Amino acid sequence: MSEMDEDAVLSDVEGEEEEAAHQQEAEENEKVEVCHLTKETISRGLSLLCRTGNGLGHAFVKVNLKDNGLDDIAAIASFTHLRFLDVSNNHLIDLSPLASLTQLLWLKVDKNAVETLKGQPFPQLIYLQWLSVAGNRLADLDGLVGPSLESLNLTGNRIQRVNGLQSGSLANLVTLELRGNKLDTTDGINLPNLRQLYLAQNAIKHLEGLEKLERLTTLHLRDNQLDALDGLSPNMKCLQYLNVRNNVISDEKALEGLARVSKTLRALVLSDNPLVDATDYRLSVLTLLPQLERLDKDPVSPEERVEARERMMVRKSLFLQLLFFFAACFNGPHFLSGA
Repeated sequence: MSEMDEDAVLSDVEGEEEEAAHQQEAEENEKVEVCHLTKETISRGLSLLCRTGNGLGHAFVKVNLKDNGLDDIAAIASFTHLRFLDVSNNHLIDLSPLASLTQLLWLKVDKNAVETLKGQPFPQLIYLQWLSVAGNRLADLDGLVGPSLESLNLTGNRIQRVNGLQSGSLANLVTLELRGNKLDTTDGINLPNLRQLYLAQNAIKHLEGLEKLERLTTLHLRDNQLDALDGLSPNMKCLQYLNVRNNVISDEKALEGLARVSKTLRALVLSDNPLVDATDYRLSVLTLLPQLERLDKDPVSPEERVEARERMMVRKSLFLQLLFFFAACFNGPHFLSGA
């Protein structure tokens, strides 16, 4: 290799190394600097002046601390009058400093690094009504309690099982969001007072344990792997809205479970399932759900309702004929002659 060629190769290598160094430096500069919470930062986020518990003094009861690069919130512990707290978009793992904030009603911890609910301060937050821990690293719900909790958002975690959701620890829960987790079943949600349940974007293949959800009005299961609706239960006496869009339901037989909630269901979303390719799937659904008001995006028309009713009458007539035939076969020719 000539001296000129060797210089050229060395120049190329040095250029690549310099470019890599600049790229690494740029990436490091883009990283958010983590920091501890200070009282000055808290003061800047305070708002909503209210009377304190004894009615004799006033204090700010709301603080916004999102997007501050926080990895520690120990300084918040002395602000015991707080009722509304947003610490989303930080780097928090430990929420234990919140244990002294016993007046909290509303807490948002979205997009942090919380991995477990064990050892967290929720048993002390007895008045907490609204909690969102979306976009964290939770794999289970062990340790979660909330005697006053009415709304819980756990969207975008890594939860595979929901065995920790028991009526004893979450007796007043009305709305539960578990979208975008790793659930493969609905079993384990033992919350008789629950009204809305959002389970979209999981890997759910089976409907199980739903008989415990006697007051549920809304069940959202879009973007899962359901091939049948057998798990629907007659105990679900309040269910009005069911969304199973973009699952793998492919035939009418898979819809038979809908008959168990036919008295209350008013809206059903079935679009983006293989079944929808059948030209008369709407009529098939309406024969099972005569009270349905909306199917997918379209309201049920009077003409569809009449046609579905006629189909039901034909099926009933055929059933009676078959019943008469089998009865005749069982009882012999004397049954047919009336003797």
